[in-house]
Amino acid sequence: MKKIKGIIDRFEERFAVIEIEGKTKDYPKDIFPRDTQVGDVVYITGDKVEIDKSETKKLAKEIENLMNEVWED
Repeated sequence: MKKIKGIIDRFEERFAVIEIEGKTKDYPKDIFPRDTQVGDVVYITGDKVEIDKSETKKLAKEIENLMNEVWED
């Protein structure tokens, strides 16, 4: 079974909206660990989801750096 890498975009009622390669796809919210948050990098294999904490931290740092560049004078 294929492992899909995505980022949690948002939660809507019973669904988690995941960004995968620039597109979004809805997955049932109940397959995600309870501590899943918006912005988490996840790997989805069938109905199993793993949160990649190190990738999530790396992505958050990249975004922070980009925001700092935008707001520099």
